Amino acid sequence: MSASRMPALFLGHGSPMNVLEDNIYTRAWGELGQTLPRPKAIVVISAHWFTRGTGVTAMETPKTIHDFGGFPQALFDTHYPAPGSPELAQRLVDLLAPIPVALDKEAWGFDHGSWGVLIKMYPDADIPMVQLSVDSTKPAAWHYEMGRKLATLRDEGIMLVASGNVVHNLRTARWHGESTPYAWAESFNDYVKANLTWQGPVEQHPLVNYLQHEGGSLSNPTPEHFLPLLYVLGAWDGAEPVTIPVEGMEMGSISMLSVQVG
Repeated sequence: MSASRMPALFLGHGSPMNVLEDNIYTRAWGELGQTLPRPKAIVVISAHWFTRGTGVTAMETPKTIHDFGGFPQALFDTHYPAPGSPELAQRLVDLLAPIPVALDKEAWGFDHGSWGVLIKMYPDADIPMVQLSVDSTKPAAWHYEMGRKLATLRDEGIMLVASGNVVHNLRTARWHGESTPYAWAESFNDYVKANLTWQGPVEQHPLVNYLQHEGGSLSNPTPEHFLPLLYVLGAWDGAEPVTIPVEGMEMGSISMLSVQVG
């Protein structure tokens, strides 16, 4: 392992309003940007680019995607003009072979799952970035193995930043008033924390098999917000420290747990 190895992060992104707000989560993200080694580039994996097959942004100037509705105009007026990196995109194509990775040169960009957290970490938007999509057709173990493949980038000065929420159930969210976490949400969140450093065969990993937990399916009615965590856990070498920069539960059923590897 290189002494200058970049960390890998999973950030619980929560509401798009975090872009405009100053709170414990946004301050924690900002502190990460100020205290971690500065990366040469960033590969970001967001819950909000959930595709059939794998894609990577490959344009020089990716657009800021406002993939939400019903929020203040100030949020839509906010942009994150970080440069893209066609070279890094091609590096991912080569690194992940024989998995086919499509070079996306115009359709996507940076969605709020990526720019919404990175705008707090690196507000100057001056670090080259590419976004890697999450293949909706693959099982959880496959995403963990993707993290293993991507781990080598950490020794090249490239930071992995995954973004989602390990508990994400909007149908049960307490939008107004009472926000006490549901018992099943707390139980599953604790289960995730207890198994971050589990070691053993991938197919037996408790977090690869997260739906076996009694609160797994209620905490994740759909998988896209949970799967990005597996990329970061897959990039762990089994010896590095694994820490939790910030955590919390919003609206009873949105976990803001963040995880740092290295």
